[in-house]
Amino acid sequence: MAESQLETMSAFQGTYIVNDTTDAVKDFDGLLVLEDTVFTTLKVGGVDQLSSYISTTATAVKAGAFIRPTGGDKFSSVQLTSGSVILIL
Repeated sequence: MAESQLETMSAFQGTYIVNDTTDAVKDFDGLLVLEDTVFTTLKVGGVDQLSSYISTTATAVKAGAFIRPTGGDKFSSVQLTSGSVILIL
């Protein structure tokens, strides 16, 4: 069953904090950037789509940014170079 936007924004299904450089392989509906963060990969269906969501991938995304996949997809993993994020499960 598809979740409503309200359920996603309220983290109805829970959260997971990523604060290291290990690839976090989980299906998640979005992520919230906790501090200025540089991403290594952001995958949808196992395929890196980082440049589809961040225009200058080598530059840190500012704290407070919320990134959500397009087209009703889910992200399948994220890996950070630095920083930390909350995954919205």
